[in-house]
Amino acid sequence: MTKPKNKGNKTTGKKQNRFDNQKGKQHRQQGSPKNVKSKGKPNTNGKQQRGKKSVTENVTCTGLTPEGKGIVEWEGKELEVENLLPGETAEVLISRKGRFTNTELKHVMTPSEDRVNSPSWYYYERGGCQIHHMSNEAQTRFKQKTIDKLMKTFGKPEPIITMDHPYDYRNKNTMTFGLNKKREIICGLYAPNTHRIIPMDGSLIHDPKADEIIQTIKGMMKSFKMQPYNEDTGRGFLRHVLVRVGKNSGEIMVVLVAASPMFKGKNNFVKALRNSHPEITTILLNVNNRSDSMVLGNQEKVLFGKGSITDTLCGMRFEISAKSFYQINPIQTEKLYTKAIKMAELTGEETVIDAYCGIGTIGLVASEQAGKVIGVELNKGAVRDAIRNSKRNGVKNARFYQGDAGEFMVQMAARGEHADVVILDPPRSGSDEAFLSSVVKLQPKRVVYVSCNPETQARDMKYLVKNGYKVKEIQPVDMFPQTAHVETVALLELK
Repeated sequence: MTKPKNKGNKTTGKKQNRFDNQKGKQHRQQGSPKNVKSKGKPNTNGKQQRGKKSVTENVTCTGLTPEGKGIVEWEGKELEVENLLPGETAEVLISRKGRFTNTELKHVMTPSEDRVNSPSWYYYERGGCQIHHMSNEAQTRFKQKTIDKLMKTFGKPEPIITMDHPYDYRNKNTMTFGLNKKREIICGLYAPNTHRIIPMDGSLIHDPKADEIIQTIKGMMKSFKMQPYNEDTGRGFLRHVLVRVGKNSGEIMVVLVAASPMFKGKNNFVKALRNSHPEITTILLNVNNRSDSMVLGNQEKVLFGKGSITDTLCGMRFEISAKSFYQINPIQTEKLYTKAIKMAELTGEETVIDAYCGIGTIGLVASEQAGKVIGVELNKGAVRDAIRNSKRNGVKNARFYQGDAGEFMVQMAARGEHADVVILDPPRSGSDEAFLSSVVKLQPKRVVYVSCNPETQARDMKYLVKNGYKVKEIQPVDMFPQTAHVETVALLELK
């Protein structure tokens, strides 16, 4: 395999691809997914193939969806094709299942200048990097265009803040374990909308050491007679392995997610793992006997170390547990938080509410420039972490409360209390009208809205604009290079 090529982008290719020398994973032809070669000449006349409701057609890509899929026209319909770029012509397998039409890219005949050779061998199996086939410059244009379109009713967003080295950034990696048809142990990610595991040795956006540790664990399982969990039979032990890395501290947490607390030979397993990776600072056993898609269960036992790690963000040290919400990309997070706090225009006198505060990261960073910070979070464990982080950093002007942030602000307004700035960073589903109406009742001068889902952010900002606020600035940040996701921070001011 080769290093990623990126026309016109100086940042790509500086660092040697750590998958270059893997045996049996030869880089495939540019723009061509797995199994690109088919027997005989492809059928392009629209006839059904081998009695199936499928045809192979020559199509031209006319645009991209917000998820980075190519858009093509066929029989008067717009279809979505993964790994296809605007202007490219390609052979696409089109198949019908009931009311649904599926597509599979077979071969790109005229590649776009924006296409690069994907260095991730699993990419064509949809291994999580939806737009890895785009050059970094093309990714930037795509994300900027997406945000510009979403936010056009509020004004023109600022140019997106990019990442100098858009690889190796994830500080939290989770792999699922199972058996293949040959009864061999595999680990990887679920294919979209399925529980089929895509076998993966790693990812270019994962922390390299985390991937290495997970592969070591997979290699140890046979000698320790450790079986992966089977969802269908309910048998087996290991479901997932989660690794968290302190990018600045170097501390590493390994969480073995098992179906049962009965871990035979755990002491020897821990010893062997630490012999292979002495850099590991804590190891936990998490028991998950649920049947839903949640990775972590409620029962947890520390097998080695203190059960948490610490890391530094914006000059502050944070304690991170297995379940803590902590931004995935710390390099870009510092840029995001710096921008958010600049938008808040703090002078040292303001009362700031950090809604959805999690373990207190952005609120504690803001406390250095605010008069008082009030953090509110539903998750009790996260609030405990936030209080510990406050004490750890010697912060005297921040208080954290467990509860619903919307109800908390309504009660503040009823008591005649005031807040100058509200900072919110909700989940992907965004906020709800109850919370937004509480913001309107409290009437802070400025609202700083941090979002990992610009679609729900735009929806929520429409409500605030209708109720007395004006959008002053929108700043996109590329927190997740090689994927279609983008984070945005917006400033709204009371009219």
